Amino acid sequence: MKLQDFPVGARFEYAGRIFVKTGPLTASSEQGGQCMIPRYATLKALDLPAPESRPGHRRKLDEANVRAAFNEFYQTASQLLDNPAHPELERARQAFLAKLK
Repeated sequence: MKLQDFPVGARFEYAGRIFVKTGPLTASSEQGGQCMIPRYATLKALDLPAPESRPGHRRKLDEANVRAAFNEFYQTASQLLDNPAHPELERARQAFLAKLK
């Protein structure tokens, strides 16, 4: 396998050492230290971790809570802006609320 085939956090063997993938081209050795793994290198998979679950990306938001939070933000922003900017802020507010429909 090639490094790009592994997810971040996967363990593999390269040049007789055990590594954990930390980036697109980088890995950390279990003995310590980080190194770049060449794209041409053939790696031996040791174990593939389960994909990270990201519960925050799968949760449903309550529309009433979103609207309340946005209105609170809008009130603060309108107090902080000068009067000439209020019409543009109101247009942005209307565009945001339209996208919720």
